[in-house]
Amino acid sequence: MSAGEVHWVMSLLRRLRALWPGAFRQHVTRTGLIFAASVVLLAFVAVFSANNLLFLILAAMLAVLGISGFVSKLGLAGLEIDLLLPEHLSARRKFRAAVRLKNLKRWMSSFAIHVAGSADAGFDCSLFFPVIPKGATIEEPVDLFFPRRGRWRERSFEFTTRFPFGFAERREEVTTRHDILVYPCLDGRPELENLLAVISGDLEARRRGLGHDFYRIRPYEALESARHVDWKATAHTGALQVREFAREEDQEVWIGLDLNVPDGSREWFETAVDCAAFLSYRLNLRGARLRFRTQEVSIAVPSEGTIYMVLRYLALVSPRAGAPLAPATESGQLEIILTANPRRLTLHGQDGNGVRVLDPETLPVASPDPTLIKHQAVKTPASDRTESGAAWWPAS
Repeated sequence: MSAGEVHWVMSLLRRLRALWPGAFRQHVTRTGLIFAASVVLLAFVAVFSANNLLFLILAAMLAVLGISGFVSKLGLAGLEIDLLLPEHLSARRKFRAAVRLKNLKRWMSSFAIHVAGSADAGFDCSLFFPVIPKGATIEEPVDLFFPRRGRWRERSFEFTTRFPFGFAERREEVTTRHDILVYPCLDGRPELENLLAVISGDLEARRRGLGHDFYRIRPYEALESARHVDWKATAHTGALQVREFAREEDQEVWIGLDLNVPDGSREWFETAVDCAAFLSYRLNLRGARLRFRTQEVSIAVPSEGTIYMVLRYLALVSPRAGAPLAPATESGQLEIILTANPRRLTLHGQDGNGVRVLDPETLPVASPDPTLIKHQAVKTPASDRTESGAAWWPAS
């Protein structure tokens, strides 16, 4: 068959689908083909033999075929599907959610229902419901997986059933429209884990100060003042021990994301967004004070907002051309800057003490690695689940 003939056949199928959409909602099974062939054969024999008994058998078989299609259509009618989601979702991590299927029919149950998701729905597996009683609601747990950050608006589900006799497989496709916000990936690569350990060490070193709150007792270091020597601890250990006091306020970590990205570095920008989300989230879990900033926003956590404000912003942020990232307003800050053009920072004097610059050389683009995916489901309380929307069609 030539390319022109294939194009003609496909266009004819599209026209038939537009004129008669219900014709493509059924797929005849092998059992159905055998039964249909038996009906045709019996019809020929009955006509040529003029046997009344064969006509009665033929009428019964045609009635069974008609009842099968009618019951199959009623079984899929009046079903409502909800997707119960956790409150927070991140890319490339599996989360435990639930599919809730409700039978709106008050007079008939639905049997042998398969529900299949798609990649845009967050799961591509198939669920089987043997029976959904009339007016009942059934929930089934599923694992969700979103490959990238951003806003997901539409999700497709397909209902299929072969009930009652398996002659045909009836299909109904449903699309739900509801915004799902997916955060960047919060699972760190080994180099990000090492960077987090270094930053935590710097924070620990900067916590030492001359405040009034006792921090710890440690060994004496050269050139330290003798007025902080703890003589009881010194007598107990046999070596000089000094008292350390914590600062009045913990050091604030600044994380800067440069949105000015060349066209050839768009892929690296996604890696930078994941890195900024990972560092912000993990430092917040450790109780550190941080300030996240770009050319558009500046958010201090927890004084001006929560970490989820930062993650929501990072879920939707995109590169833009414009002015360079503004320098920090406080000198001596511990700051991490993610930029695709570190030379601009040098020109604007932003590569001073306490500043760590991550560029495409020091932070290479993350290669897709299936071993980094968290296959275990994240347990989320039922109260934190949100309904993503429902799709249904009335019983007919």
